[in-house]
Amino acid sequence: MTALQAPALDSEPRPAGTPRLAGVAWGLLILNTLGSAGAKTIVPLPRSLIQMATMGSLVAAFVLALAVNLRLRFRPSAYVLLLTLLLVPSVLSSVHLEAGFGALFRCTRLALFVATLWLLTRWWDGSLTFVRHHIRVYFAVLGTVAAGLVISPGAALPEIYGGRLVGALWPLTPPQIGQYAAVIIGLTVLLLLGRRTDRRSAAIVIVPSLVLLMLTHTRTATLGLLVGLVLAIGSLLLTSAAARRFFTWTVVIATVVAVVFAGALQSWFLRGQSQENFSNLTGRAKVWDALLAAPRSVSQELFGAGLGDKSFGGLPIDNSWLAVYNEQGLIGVTIVAVLILVLAGVALLRPPSLQRACAIFLISYCAIASYTEAGLGDASPYLLHLALAAALLATPTEQPQPLPPPVIPAQTRSKDRPYIPRWARRSGEVT
Repeated sequence: MTALQAPALDSEPRPAGTPRLAGVAWGLLILNTLGSAGAKTIVPLPRSLIQMATMGSLVAAFVLALAVNLRLRFRPSAYVLLLTLLLVPSVLSSVHLEAGFGALFRCTRLALFVATLWLLTRWWDGSLTFVRHHIRVYFAVLGTVAAGLVISPGAALPEIYGGRLVGALWPLTPPQIGQYAAVIIGLTVLLLLGRRTDRRSAAIVIVPSLVLLMLTHTRTATLGLLVGLVLAIGSLLLTSAAARRFFTWTVVIATVVAVVFAGALQSWFLRGQSQENFSNLTGRAKVWDALLAAPRSVSQELFGAGLGDKSFGGLPIDNSWLAVYNEQGLIGVTIVAVLILVLAGVALLRPPSLQRACAIFLISYCAIASYTEAGLGDASPYLLHLALAAALLATPTEQPQPLPPPVIPAQTRSKDRPYIPRWARRSGEVT
């Protein structure tokens, strides 16, 4: 079994009517959200070339989604509707060009991203189809990270990042790698508990992804994975014996590991930082305070300064809520908050199921990561994770019921006379 074939996860057949090109379009959306900035690669890649590849993948995703949905059939989706509404403050703030012409380009990208999601809603039926596409594509991305680590360990673990794992073949930062690894680990664990994959396939995905996650030293991804799995598995405790067993053993093992390896875990968590640096979140708090203290006009307060590179004063904001406030104003923050609350509310109202558990994991992970990572206001992996949650929470489409078989009345027979064939009665050979 090759690396790309490892996460087969095909114990459940693909729902009828879901074209493979829809999965290809989903994978291209993931490629688009990988970004163009990151660590230095083994073979230097011009940023313009990377941007052409990522933007080209978005255009290709839209074209493929349109090709398989030429009749423009959409399913109602509150999530995609709210994303469409988010375009309003994005465009209104970007037309002033306070963030430069790049703001209009980012608005166009976000509009194309949302349009592609609308086209794909036709196949959002509460099945696990897109979960498998999600796992496979991100596992392939992590495969390039592992390959870079094998080819050039020095480039994959550079001193500039404190020895944390980066993408040496494609420019990926440690938080990105940690996010991708945490998400597919969580989803694969849930598929295993729901008996939608076998242990071998799950181990092929989980074990290397967990190693890569540890090498990134990404605290946010690790915390999001743990909390997300606790909430997701907790939603299955009343209906799944496997979930109860897994939860019990996990608590026991985690307690033992925390006691025995307390010093090593603390060292890994602090990453060699001082208590002061750790308390201000590696300098993030200073950027946040400066952003909130900056003077703003009424228009900037409501609609923001336009879509930018999620930075303030040349430093990354690293907070989704403050990034949305800076670029899309209070209206954008309100829309994003409603988006999260709607998804969480729908997940809580759904009956216990594997799909619901996967959605709870994705929503909780994105909510936790939003505190130290930006991305909820623009085309990003986080919006794709939430789109996957919306697809899982969609009401299954009603399949046409087959017609009942015709009722053939049984031929009545006389108990006193034997059965006489019709041809014999016509010919008069039998009386």
